[in-house]
Amino acid sequence: MAEEKTIIDVQRIMEMIPHRYPFVMVDRIIDLKVDDSAVGLKNVSVNEPFFEGHFPGHPVMPGVLIVESMAQTAAVLVVQTMGPDAEGKLVYFMSVDECRFRKPVVPGDQLHVHVTKERRRGNVWKFRGVAKVDGQTVAEAVYAAMILDG
Repeated sequence: MAEEKTIIDVQRIMEMIPHRYPFVMVDRIIDLKVDDSAVGLKNVSVNEPFFEGHFPGHPVMPGVLIVESMAQTAAVLVVQTMGPDAEGKLVYFMSVDECRFRKPVVPGDQLHVHVTKERRRGNVWKFRGVAKVDGQTVAEAVYAAMILDG
């Protein structure tokens, strides 16, 4: 029997993490394995506010926002793993390592963000993220984040 996928829509994502428009960088979680991994989906629209200045006439999603989509996908994984008491808590980047950008992300792309937990020590979590468009890796990074209590 096939394992059922955990799918989380944007309304539920906004209950789980504190980000709001225009800074929600994940539209849906399309697969999640508690305490292990998650796959987030970001539909990249020409209407994104950052395209106005990045770059006029040649819109490209900023790399830092691709990394942010990895972080938000990981934050949903953290909340799903830790339970309701973790909802809405702030998560701060501590480090971003091994970050590589392979191909531009442009309007019309669907960004699939694959994050895997590498380890957890107390309130510090480390993840590996790979962002893909049409199955091709467009960005990757290893990053650590701290979840703040209170």
